[in-house]
Amino acid sequence: MDVLSVLVADHPEIQFVKGERCCWSSENHTITYVENTSEESVWGILHELGHALLGHNTYKTDVELLQKEMLAWEKACELAARYNIALDEDHVQDCLDSYRDWINKRSTCPRCGVKTLSSADNIYQCFNCQTTWKVSPARHHRAYRRKTQKLPQV
Repeated sequence: MDVLSVLVADHPEIQFVKGERCCWSSENHTITYVENTSEESVWGILHELGHALLGHNTYKTDVELLQKEMLAWEKACELAARYNIALDEDHVQDCLDSYRDWINKRSTCPRCGVKTLSSADNIYQCFNCQTTWKVSPARHHRAYRRKTQKLPQV
């Protein structure tokens, strides 16, 4: 992948390794990428490089995660322009939609269906019925919701 060799040369502080899916690890300053020559693969690497260059390492709330994803895509667009790569805006929005959908599933009250916001530690409390639930921090897994408080039916 020609673009990859340029990125590796331009960013020696970051390791680039082949793997199952594209991701950034702030712990070991590594971008894992899927080895193929598709445009989507290059866009994914640029996105993860965006996380790296912006110093993203963790998030506490779903809203913070979505903000970081949006910032990483903005940085990817800057990088694409610098390296003369066409980055498809529809692809960017599809990726952001996947996060929006994930957050929507997590934030829906398992009791009454009202949408709410998370606090830190992946805990939600319904504005309507006061039910609380905890969700997994895992981004690439199904959105499970486990009630942590049982209240009388409304």
